[in-house]
Amino acid sequence: MRKLLMSTALAVVVGVTGAVSGLAEAKTLKASHQWPGGKGDVRDEMVQIIAREVGKANVGIDVKVYPGKSLYKPKEQWGAMVKGQLDISAFPLAYAAGRHPEFDSTLMPGLVKNHDHAKRLNSSPFMDDIKKIINDAGVVVLADAWLAGGFASKKQCILGPDTMKGQVTRAAGKAFEQMLVGAGASIASMPSSEIYNALQTGVLDAANTSSGSFVSYRIYEQAKCLTAPGANALWFMYEPLLMSKKSFDKLNKEQQAALMAAGQKAEDFFFDAAKGLDDKLVKAYKDAGVEVVEMTSEQAKAWRDIANETSYKTFAEKVKGGDMLIKKALAVK
Repeated sequence: MRKLLMSTALAVVVGVTGAVSGLAEAKTLKASHQWPGGKGDVRDEMVQIIAREVGKANVGIDVKVYPGKSLYKPKEQWGAMVKGQLDISAFPLAYAAGRHPEFDSTLMPGLVKNHDHAKRLNSSPFMDDIKKIINDAGVVVLADAWLAGGFASKKQCILGPDTMKGQVTRAAGKAFEQMLVGAGASIASMPSSEIYNALQTGVLDAANTSSGSFVSYRIYEQAKCLTAPGANALWFMYEPLLMSKKSFDKLNKEQQAALMAAGQKAEDFFFDAAKGLDDKLVKAYKDAGVEVVEMTSEQAKAWRDIANETSYKTFAEKVKGGDMLIKKALAVK
């Protein structure tokens, strides 16, 4: 009996040790982004979905989320992923256009018409080219995400190009900056997380960014007028969930599959949520007493005419393969 008890006890110890060892081997992945955590921002929620779904898959991965640029500054995340120092990020791709100028095409004025059009772009030859550049650079796409956006000003409503003259404006991405300068604006470049303070301190008169950022950063507290995306949105930005290829390649097939499945769930959630963001944006600004307007088709066309002579022309001339890249995007109806 004593031998039996000792054998049983040994088996329990071995079992517990094995369990502890298994737990100890669970890999922690770091996920970073620049937006407020736990405040309803859909990009934060996408990352949280990854963390929850991978945890439920029980494949030995724990995803720890660092929101609010608490781990890396916004534009530093790309280099950190390439080096394998950061595992996952919700990242506006145009932020890495300094390294890969082709990425400016994912924030090109008037290129994306609406959310359904953005979804069609995801499976187009245009995005095949973009994702090849992403992959070759050492990063993997876990989930596609496009956000609509608009303009906000503390001076006057921004509608036609003439309303932009004399305003110091923040624009995300070189292409929008070129178009706005073409309309007579002055540019101050910064991440969306810095817009609030810049408006508050007088560094900025106006800004354009995504519907999500306009709400999450409470820019309505500093704005006089909002130009909502509406039916004639000029502003759409690709902000996917990305993962370091070095980190991804270190995982086994089961873990990789769990991450990709979680990414698909995050993408499905985002597509539905992004459509509602524009309504949430309008409500938040009206509730705060901010005037809300939308561009007419004629005003939007006037902006696109300027973009054709500034952003599109410069991109085609200066970026290798830029002209063909834009043609592929415009071919998606």
